[in-house]
Formats: sequence, structure tokens, C-alpha cells
Amino acid sequence: MKQKHNYSAWLVNPILAGRLKPWLIDKGSLTLRLQKNYPIFRVNSVRVNDAKPIIDEALMLNLPIYKTALIREVLLFGNHQPVVFAHSVLPRASMRGAWHGLGKLGNQPLGAALFANPKVKRAPLSYKKLLPHQALYQKATQHLSSKPAYLWARRSVFSLNCATILVTEVFLPQLLLK
Repeated sequence: MKQKHNYSAWLVNPILAGRLKPWLIDKGSLTLRLQKNYPIFRVNSVRVNDAKPIIDEALMLNLPIYKTALIREVLLFGNHQPVVFAHSVLPRASMRGAWHGLGKLGNQPLGAALFANPKVKRAPLSYKKLLPHQALYQKATQHLSSKPAYLWARRSVFSLNCATILVTEVFLPQLLLK
């Protein structure tokens, strides 16, 4: 039985993820888990701008590939070390109504806003081992002094009524060094 989705080899199970697997498969709020694990937790906004999502992201959100969306990238820090890089795709149409403020979060965690509303639904998680030639790996490691051989990422679509956003979380090596 194949493990693949139709979206560029994202897996339904993070096989061979080792000690990172409990972090990857946790369906709760990653923000809350990080806050429990690190006495000093903060979010640092890296980039927020309108851009075209990559094709598989647009497909997941049923967004025409020529449309732009708000792309939000942040680093999540635990005890002054970057532990997670988050990349979110927020289609303009999804930032109306209950989600109208999501584009203006600054250094506030997106996860806190998503998990605060019980009406928000989360699609199943998918997983990928990112390699150095991939754009998401390069974005996630641009602030790291040493680059690992690979990084694990997970992503899922969050929906509220007809609005959807895609959140991808890339787990950085410092997470397991605590």
C-alpha cells in the first residue's frame, strides 16, 4: 500500500522520523506544546507578503494557480533557539469574517488563533522529509548556522465555514536538543 498523497510525495505517516515522530503526529496545538516545553517562547515574523503559493499548495486550497495569497513565514523560538519554521498560505478570500485579523498577527502565534475557535476544523496531517535542494528547506534553514542533511515537515489545511488556510511546520534540529 502506498503512503503518498497526490501532492508532491507528502506522506500520510512520517515513517523513520525517529525521536521527532511524537512531535510530528501530535494533533493538538504545536504552539501550546512548545509553550509547555520552553519557559521562554516567542514568535518572530520572518516574512509576510502577497505571493503565488507553490502549485501543490494552491491545489490543496482549491486556489487557481495564478492567484496570489498572503504567505506568512515565522520562526518559533524555544529558550532563544529557533525550533520550528512555519509557512502559512492564507488565501485573500479566507481572511474575511472570523479570520479577518489573521493577516495582521505580527509576532503572535497563528496556532493560538486557530485552536481558540472550536468551529475550526483541521484536515489530516501529511508529512515530508525536506532535502537541501527544496525551497521550503532553504527557507527554514536560512537563519541556521549549520544545515542538517534533511528536515521533517508536516502540513494541514484548517477550515472555518468556507474559508481555508494551509499551515506547514518545519521542525528544526534544536527542538530535539533540549
